[in-house]
Amino acid sequence: MRRNRRVKIVATLGPASSAPEMLERLFLAGADVFRINMSHTSPETAHTLVRSIRDVAAKHRCQIGVLCDLQGPKFRLGEFVDGRALVKTGEFFRFDQTGVPGTSQRVSLPHPQIFEAVKPGHMLLIDDGKLRMRVKDVDAKGIVAEVVTGGVLSSRKGISMPDTLLAVSALTDKDRKDLDVSLKLGADWIALSFVQRAEDIIEAKKIIDGRAAVLAKIEKPSAIDDLDDIIAAGDGFMVARGDLGVEMPVERVPGLQKQITRKARAAGKPIVVATQMLESMTSSPMPTRAEVSDVATAVFDGADAIMLSGESAVGQYPTETIEMMNRIAHEVENDPSYDAFVHAIEFPPLPTGADAIAAAAHAISGTVKVAAILCYTATGSTALRVARERPGLPVIGLTPIARTAQRLSLVWGIETVLTSDPEDLADMVRKATRIAFEGGFVKAGQGVVITCGVPLGSPGATNMIRLAFVDEHGLPDGHSPDYVPTGGKVPVERRTPSKIAP
Repeated sequence: MRRNRRVKIVATLGPASSAPEMLERLFLAGADVFRINMSHTSPETAHTLVRSIRDVAAKHRCQIGVLCDLQGPKFRLGEFVDGRALVKTGEFFRFDQTGVPGTSQRVSLPHPQIFEAVKPGHMLLIDDGKLRMRVKDVDAKGIVAEVVTGGVLSSRKGISMPDTLLAVSALTDKDRKDLDVSLKLGADWIALSFVQRAEDIIEAKKIIDGRAAVLAKIEKPSAIDDLDDIIAAGDGFMVARGDLGVEMPVERVPGLQKQITRKARAAGKPIVVATQMLESMTSSPMPTRAEVSDVATAVFDGADAIMLSGESAVGQYPTETIEMMNRIAHEVENDPSYDAFVHAIEFPPLPTGADAIAAAAHAISGTVKVAAILCYTATGSTALRVARERPGLPVIGLTPIARTAQRLSLVWGIETVLTSDPEDLADMVRKATRIAFEGGFVKAGQGVVITCGVPLGSPGATNMIRLAFVDEHGLPDGHSPDYVPTGGKVPVERRTPSKIAP
């Protein structure tokens, strides 16, 4: 089923949205990709959720992406004597590794990596930044910090170090187990938390070995410092504005969102904007005006996808929230100024054959006024390059590989169709025009641009563009209707995804 917008919607599943019938309602409301938060999901529950997603996709003959989000390292305080303690602004507080319950003067911090990496002047943020301390002294026995913003400290509250580059992997033992489960379930995307450097992505990709694409979550100041290398290493990216806004001044987040979005678009890789997009709809049937503007800004910037977290996972109005996000996106994309905003910054083609073909397809579509661009693609890279140009018409990815089709569900403007490889160039054109015609993307007399690789069926070999016009039978203009089977009905490829991996 076709959407009336090009930006994609990611919906997080949770207690409010895990039932199969609710999941289907969320899909019909507009969700294109479902996020499974492995921080709160058991392997058994994850299996049930993925099975339900694949069942909905098969029922509606379409592609739905599965995004498994790994928890990443979590750093927490130890226990307090009475469960909590009051620390006052201006006083000094000590962190140690004794394991002794804490008081208003000290607490145990069971993470030796922090003691090895933190330095005087570094900030310590506790309980999502509600309490702030500045390190004054560090030795083998502990950390002494001045309380900049005081308050009540509670047992097991989280602590973050925005100025400190920790010598830890982005993958904990739990993450490795969750990653193994996610890959066995056939997840299309793996979201990697706590990315500090490009090496974190490279480590994860070695384990994944092409079985899923890696979505790097940009949530650490160190990731901003290494952003160019991270963009080069990742398959896609998420602006995790919640954690980013805790570890950096909140006033910097909007500018960073635009910077990350621009760099990802320039690289032709999907970018997801996430966190608190329609937060008030967790408990209200209507969003605030500021939230509507926030969603609209991400769409105007050309983000590939916009994501809901607690709104769809635990909120009271998950279906209404997705419907609202869908309506906002549709309205923005039909705004007279949309094209000007999306193309406000030009992204020159990279010096590759695929980029040259994609840029040429975009130029031809604007000159000849065709109705759609069709891309034969095995890995998805050709469709990604075409989507990078943000053309003002449908982009249809034609692939024989279900996993490729499902991964592309996260990418701006792409509709995917599962189809076998064409037998020859003539069959390639016939198959493409027939699918576009039967899918309602093109009418008789309209043209399409087709990209493919020669020799056919060779991944990564896109090197040809074909311009074709469609006749009343859905065939390339000039072809005989003899190609139409008995009954005059042209068969269309089914969009049924493959079965979930056992």
